[in-house]
Amino acid sequence: MTATLQSIAYQTADLMGALDEDGVDTGVLRVDGGMVANEWFLQFLADVTRLPIERPVNTESTVLGAAGLAGLQAGLFDSLDALSKVRSVDRECEPTMPDEDASALMAGWHDAVRRTRSAG
Repeated sequence: MTATLQSIAYQTADLMGALDEDGVDTGVLRVDGGMVANEWFLQFLADVTRLPIERPVNTESTVLGAAGLAGLQAGLFDSLDALSKVRSVDRECEPTMPDEDASALMAGWHDAVRRTRSAG
C-alpha cells in the first residue's frame, strides 16, 4: 500500500511541476477523497510536491465542488470567492523534508519511470 500512495504522490508532483512550467501558480494543493485520511500520505505529498496541503473537513468534497459550481451558475453564489468561503479546512501540512531528500526521491521516481518505459 505504501508504494501505491507514494506513486500517487510522485505523479501529483509531476503534474504540479507541469503546471508550474506552464506558469500556473498553485500556491496550495487542496485534496479530498478517502486516501487523504492517511496522515502519512498527506505529509509525503507535501514533501514531494513542495507545496502546502489542505484537507477539508468533508473529505468527500468533490461532489460539493460540482454542486457549488451549479449553485454559482444558478445564482446561489455571487462569485467563486463567495463559494470558496463555504470550504472548511481540517488539516494543513507543510513540506518538512529537506529539499535535497525530496529531489533525490523524485529523481529515483523519474529513473524508475524511464526504465519502465524502455523495458517494453
